[in-house]
Amino acid sequence: MRIGVFGAGGQMGTTVCKAVAEDPELTLVAAIDPRLSGIDLAQVTGINGTGLEIGGSKESLISAKAQVAVDFTSAEVAFENMMWCAKHNIHGVVGTTGLSATQMAKLEEEYAKSRASCIIAPNFAIGAVLMMRFAEMASVFFDTVDVIELHHDRKVDAPSGTAMETARRVTEFRDSLHNPFAPDPTTRTVLEGARGGRYEQGVHVHSLRVRGMVAHQEVIFGTVGQTLSIRHDSYDRTSFMPGVLLAIKSVASVKGLVKGIDVLIDAKLGLVSKGADKGGGSK
Repeated sequence: MRIGVFGAGGQMGTTVCKAVAEDPELTLVAAIDPRLSGIDLAQVTGINGTGLEIGGSKESLISAKAQVAVDFTSAEVAFENMMWCAKHNIHGVVGTTGLSATQMAKLEEEYAKSRASCIIAPNFAIGAVLMMRFAEMASVFFDTVDVIELHHDRKVDAPSGTAMETARRVTEFRDSLHNPFAPDPTTRTVLEGARGGRYEQGVHVHSLRVRGMVAHQEVIFGTVGQTLSIRHDSYDRTSFMPGVLLAIKSVASVKGLVKGIDVLIDAKLGLVSKGADKGGGSK
């Protein structure tokens, strides 16, 4: 498979380039980053043997005959990149977070008309996906829940896409009981924001931005006499690569726009996806 990478000079982009170059089933044919256009890829990423220069425009994908484009850039740039890829029938794998509901709807519409498909995931770490799946299960049995996400101090959006997706999933699963989570007892806030951001049903989401961290999340459940903490830690960006590579190799087998990699994990395990957009990676 012939792969191109948007944001090739960034920390995630560089890691993706290395992972693709080292995979015997994939060929890195394009690396795009307008800030570094014309610079030898080896100079930026340390990857030797590709013979690639970093390109400055999307058209590099066409001249390189790329089949899949991977994007770890910013929300606005990723949206424009994937709209362009859909029009040019190039599959997309997107790990950029912060895309709005409107942008997602437009991408879904565009990929429905395209011969290509796209996978957009808030987190490609297999452990993080399992953390969200386990949190769904736990939400049925516990009365309160808070989500705490911790990231490096260069992350510009808060809460993280993973935290928002976790809050959505536990809320939807709890809804199946027709029994909301217990109400927040707080009536007086000494410091504004102390209880974090409030999602539906009073699920509170807290964001930390700490130098030295990469990506971490803890979901804390409580009920009478017990608590349950489900935590995932990514200590290095290579933790996302197995999921990214799985998405790259599987994107041609899905239809339209797919959210999350749960459906790919289910397929890997030989399971049937739950679907209905309840943690099953449905369209």
